[in-house]
Amino acid sequence: MFASYLIGLREGLEAALVVSVLVAFLVKSDRTDRLPHVWTGVLAAVALSVGFGAVLTFTAANLGHTGQELFDAITSLLAVVFVTWMIFWMRRAARALSEELRGKLGGALELGSAAVVLMAFLAVAREGLETALLFFASVQGATTSAQPLIGISLGLLTSVAIGYGLYKSAVRINLTTFFTWTGLLLILVAAGIFKYGVHDLQEAAILPGLNGYAFDIGAVLPADSWYGTLLAGTLNITPQPSVLETVAWAAYLIPTLYFFLRPSRAQTTPASAAGKPAA
Repeated sequence: MFASYLIGLREGLEAALVVSVLVAFLVKSDRTDRLPHVWTGVLAAVALSVGFGAVLTFTAANLGHTGQELFDAITSLLAVVFVTWMIFWMRRAARALSEELRGKLGGALELGSAAVVLMAFLAVAREGLETALLFFASVQGATTSAQPLIGISLGLLTSVAIGYGLYKSAVRINLTTFFTWTGLLLILVAAGIFKYGVHDLQEAAILPGLNGYAFDIGAVLPADSWYGTLLAGTLNITPQPSVLETVAWAAYLIPTLYFFLRPSRAQTTPASAAGKPAA
């Protein structure tokens, strides 16, 4: 539930920030007549994301054992690629996101209502498709679908509430700190998804070493204990991982954390040296 909540919160807040910027731009520009077009694009993006998640679930449920394991592995690896790209992209582009969206929306207003709908759709659809793929990959090892669904629903609702509060200036949060900490947690989740994808490839007999365990900590971390279930559900830490799973987990986690935590080498410009605060 926690991993699903984190996915819903992080991805949902990114989408909520995009929508709040678009709505605020139209309101301040006295173009509230275009608001229905923005919401049309947003709803279309939500429908596409839900449909994409349904297609993933239906496809996985109608495959044989080997095909299902291979399909789960592919979706898991794709989810890791997308979430890693998203984390680093948001870290780099967060400060310029608002200005970029305003510029694109200004151009769309000149083209007409269809362009506004398309612009809002594309801005939200990317987050929605990433959410569906990442959520599907993260719950493959879950024993029940109820808790992940509750978790992602609560995360999305929380993100909507925070986004509305930011729009109304009723909530003040440090977005840089927020995205840094959620980015760190998502990297841990993505490492677990990557490990699970390698396990699925072993189950499908694509990779060897399924029964070659790196270690066995079942006595310390029983799989049926509450903390064993928590670690397995959030970070995919299991008591008997294979050698290849362990190597894959470390090979993803260590360099990704290094590059994420490494200070960005931003060049000081005359404008930034003047101490002008970022929006």
